[in-house]
Amino acid sequence: LCPCLIYGAYVFLPFDAPLLPTVSARLVYTLRCAAFATFPIVLGMIISGISRLCSSALEPFGELQREVEIHRTYVSQSIQLFILYFFNMAVLATYLPQELLKLIPLLTGLFAISRLIFWLSYAISRSFRAFGFSMTFLPLLAMLLWNLYGMFVLEPEGLLS
Repeated sequence: LCPCLIYGAYVFLPFDAPLLPTVSARLVYTLRCAAFATFPIVLGMIISGISRLCSSALEPFGELQREVEIHRTYVSQSIQLFILYFFNMAVLATYLPQELLKLIPLLTGLFAISRLIFWLSYAISRSFRAFGFSMTFLPLLAMLLWNLYGMFVLEPEGLLS
């Protein structure tokens, strides 16, 4: 489903990436796109704090209720995945040709939507969370494989420089 979503958005959404001739400009562009991917994480932190305040637990450091645990787990997993996603997107931006730089905001949007789907499905039932997680993890895995291919096959002479 992820490749279909990315391809459909790439073909049908009417925007193009700006001209980014240098590596530093590409990294700044990736950093600006990644700021939008933090929206679901910040939202999760706010909801987690509200659920912690409204929880009926008498001891603040005691056993967490399921509602509080869901939000806390979502935020911690989202932060971990965001770090991996961001670093892979930054490396990906250095290897992509100019005409494919449109993938950076599309992958960022896919990350944000996937994390929200994961959060919703995790709150409904823990058995449904695999769909949202796979929509986050499989593009991350594809980026990692492309980055390794780019480093070791396309440009092995520039690996350490």
